[in-house]
Amino acid sequence: MRTAKTALGLAALLASTVPASVHPHVFAEARLDVVVNPDKTVKSLRHLWRFDDLFSSTVLVEFDKNSDLKLDDTELQEVSQTVHASLAEYNYFQLVSVDGKDVAMKPPAALMANYENDQLIILFESEPKEALALKGKVDFGIYDPTFYTAIDYTEDENMAVKDLPASCTRAVIRPDPDEAISQNQANLTDAFFNDPAGTDLSKIFATKLELTCVG
Repeated sequence: MRTAKTALGLAALLASTVPASVHPHVFAEARLDVVVNPDKTVKSLRHLWRFDDLFSSTVLVEFDKNSDLKLDDTELQEVSQTVHASLAEYNYFQLVSVDGKDVAMKPPAALMANYENDQLIILFESEPKEALALKGKVDFGIYDPTFYTAIDYTEDENMAVKDLPASCTRAVIRPDPDEAISQNQANLTDAFFNDPAGTDLSKIFATKLELTCVG
């Protein structure tokens, strides 16, 4: 969306050389559903993001073309198309890795936008570019490399797996920010705090669904 483009474009102004000044300005609650194929490969990731009232109201003002204080189907379509285009270069904020190595995801064909109870809701489904077997340590999550948007899972149950194989155990990892900074101090240079998106290290702060699979 134009609002999202503006937010992401301003990200460089939000960073500083001290960690305390790197902080989000847009907040969303999320749900993630990992869908697994019978052969124990990942079929898809289903994402739902529910944005805070303040940001949602900003979107309403910007896209409510007929000024009726709601978003009709045409306006919601414009929201979804603009969000889709805006987040493409950020891989739609997805974090997917196997044993610490990033996994490439196909761009979602489209996003769906809803506006309910004064909140913007974004839904989309994505698939791995190549077969993703549930073997080793497989992590899933969401993070904004610019630090402008905080999308998090308020309950562990909001990170779910449909048909989790018996060979896998599930855990939700919520990194402590101070510990994450301490453990990665050597990599968190001034360049990171001046331009988080340029280093992609902000993923160390992301909440992750971690599947540990054997066999």
